[in-house]
Amino acid sequence: MPETLQEQLVKHLADVHSIEEQALVQMRVAPRMARDPELARAFREHIAETEEQERLVRGRLEAHGADPSKAKDLVARAGGVGMVLFARSQPDTPGKLVAHAYSYEHMELAAYELLAIVARRADDAETVEVAGTIRHQEATMAERLAAGFDRAVEASLRDVPADDLGKQLGKYLSDVHAIESQSLQLLGQAPAIASEPNLKKMFEDHLEETRSQQAVVESLLEARGERPSRFKNVVMRVGGLNLGVFFGAQPDTQAKLAGFAFAFEHLEIAAYEQLSRVAQRAGDEESAREAERIAAEERTAAAALRAQFEPAMEAALSKQGVSAAG
Repeated sequence: MPETLQEQLVKHLADVHSIEEQALVQMRVAPRMARDPELARAFREHIAETEEQERLVRGRLEAHGADPSKAKDLVARAGGVGMVLFARSQPDTPGKLVAHAYSYEHMELAAYELLAIVARRADDAETVEVAGTIRHQEATMAERLAAGFDRAVEASLRDVPADDLGKQLGKYLSDVHAIESQSLQLLGQAPAIASEPNLKKMFEDHLEETRSQQAVVESLLEARGERPSRFKNVVMRVGGLNLGVFFGAQPDTQAKLAGFAFAFEHLEIAAYEQLSRVAQRAGDEESAREAERIAAEERTAAAALRAQFEPAMEAALSKQGVSAAG
């Protein structure tokens, strides 16, 4: 039996509630990991916002006679712990923390834009208003994090001797090469998952662009007498494969895939922005220029994905046979 828009709306509210649960785990630990007073302050201030966001979403679920999903929230909190442990394990913790937080803010932004689309179709003006308010807060936090890229790099390299900057640059190049490996894995599967024609073409076009980006990074490594990290690449490719399996199993595949890909583009943007700054410090102008150029390409791809949110959601609802009945 086809689900109603009201049932879909409750599912999307439960999804964003679990996203806020994961965000709270990350935000409560982030100030202690930032190693910079301004970055720490931004994270601390966002804790209160995130707590209020969770309360607002819970209120909209209650208005529809529903509760948050215990299973989704548990998985989300575990994911938040995993992200914290990963960032702590890295020698450049502040940089990794800010890059992943920047990406996560854009995942939240996408989730609330998608929620608003369903809420409008369900004639739920209060949920549309809540989604719009929170989306604005997430966008503002993302802007604050972007403004902190310099501080994140400074905090990450504060104790690195000047004659060791070249070695650090090689690590940053290796990191972005591995991120592109995961992107290639995901983009290689995405066209078959995304049935919406424009979204499918967007993924196909960006796949070719991503291959070119990774080749550039590889050439920059080779120019320095270095090679990509096989270990990092394998780990990231496996992650991309698992993501493809996950999205292929979702009933609203197109919408979730578009939202996640949008967030992943912002992980790449943050990685290249930080790479550019490290390259400048190391005196490698070519690497700095290429990082800035690729970051601009990732921004264009992210904008193209955002333009597909509504068609992707419409395709997801249509595929599930969602009826307009309450």
